[in-house]
Amino acid sequence: MPGVLVNSLAAAGEAEQRTLREEPVKRFLPSPESHSALVQRILRERFCHQSPHDNLFGVQVQYKHLIELLKRTAVHGESNSVLIIGPRGSGKTMLINHALKELMEVEGVSENVLQVHLNGLLQINDKIALKEITRQLNLENVVGDKVFGSSAENLSFLLEALKKGDRTSSCPVIFILDEFDLFAHHKNQTLLYNLLDISQSAQTPVAIIGLTCRLDILELLEKRVKSRFSHRQIHLMNSFSFPQYLKIFKEQLSLPSVFPEKIFAEQWNENVQGLSEDRSVREVLQKHFNASKNLRSLHMLLMLALNRVTPSHPFITAADLMEANQLCSMDSKGNIVHGLSVLEICLIIAMKHLNDIYEEEPFNFQMVYNEFQKFVQRKAHSVYNFEKPVVMKAFEHLQQLELIRPMERTSVNAQREYQLMKLLLDNTQIMNALQKYPNCPTDVRQWATSSLSWL
Repeated sequence: MPGVLVNSLAAAGEAEQRTLREEPVKRFLPSPESHSALVQRILRERFCHQSPHDNLFGVQVQYKHLIELLKRTAVHGESNSVLIIGPRGSGKTMLINHALKELMEVEGVSENVLQVHLNGLLQINDKIALKEITRQLNLENVVGDKVFGSSAENLSFLLEALKKGDRTSSCPVIFILDEFDLFAHHKNQTLLYNLLDISQSAQTPVAIIGLTCRLDILELLEKRVKSRFSHRQIHLMNSFSFPQYLKIFKEQLSLPSVFPEKIFAEQWNENVQGLSEDRSVREVLQKHFNASKNLRSLHMLLMLALNRVTPSHPFITAADLMEANQLCSMDSKGNIVHGLSVLEICLIIAMKHLNDIYEEEPFNFQMVYNEFQKFVQRKAHSVYNFEKPVVMKAFEHLQQLELIRPMERTSVNAQREYQLMKLLLDNTQIMNALQKYPNCPTDVRQWATSSLSWL
């Protein structure tokens, strides 16, 4: 018995050691779950512009211009100012982030250059902006609580700190002003004036980079501010063609060469290549390209398709992209109609009927109510005849939802029943909404069809 016990204990010990040896191997063996999770993380970071390794598409010339300006400030102590102008989603922030990343990789720059990031949506006046500048430059405790005094004290202290320096011994400061046009609405444009004034003088080297989507930005600047601005402008206009757009699609979806599981990465990239050649996928991308060339809408499409990737569904398919396209192009007003009551649906159909008869002329509540009453009298067995105040309440609810709007400002003495209105839905939106509307009465649907069938 003791021998049997010893043997069994020895066997158990060997099994435990074997398990311990095998556990690390199992822990590091790649699994389908880890593949899909890793793909999701890498591509989500890329689509949300969190990855600094994105390629620049179609803005190489602008990038070269910007990086040269920044290097002149950071390396040679030369002050500069520049505006980056382009529509939303054109890559202004991505451009400046790439330029700053490359600048910080230059030897000796990262220790010496200071960066200040301001946003017109957050720093809504000069006082808040000055506090943010002093915080980012780590100047809060330089003179005790004085820095948090009045706006004038803040400004004088900051200007004194910047003006004491010179081009050779001072650290260059790079100011990035996002939503630059909003800073132009600050009182007297004091902050812009003083920053640009420093950039024009032989003091601390500063670079002022403004990001805006307004082409008329210079018209918003006061004369004294405009005279101190260098008038350098970098325009981003998304000028690439559809073949280039297709190439961007492939590059954005492809996995990098450093992906740990090489075989899976090759299969993924082959699948992406197949998608780019698929006719239905090309049609989806062509629609997106025609609607908006900006990469933000493309990233949204790819993000929705990426959500479908799971361990049991490891690759994106053409069907995923088509479903994502439907979600992207979903009509918000059509979705509002799905949540309306049957009475409100009837009022919309009555308005549409009036539009058809009177060729898009404006209508008032009384006309809509009369049209609704005609329908109720014909179909009294299927639609309840609501009291007029109830119908009026439903009409006002449609106005609150912005499905209808008044043609002119409401006066105090005007009767609500006779105020002229305009419907903000078209035929297609109404018919599509009715097809998807849950439990829509047959008579109501037929009424809508009969009033639109001759168009």
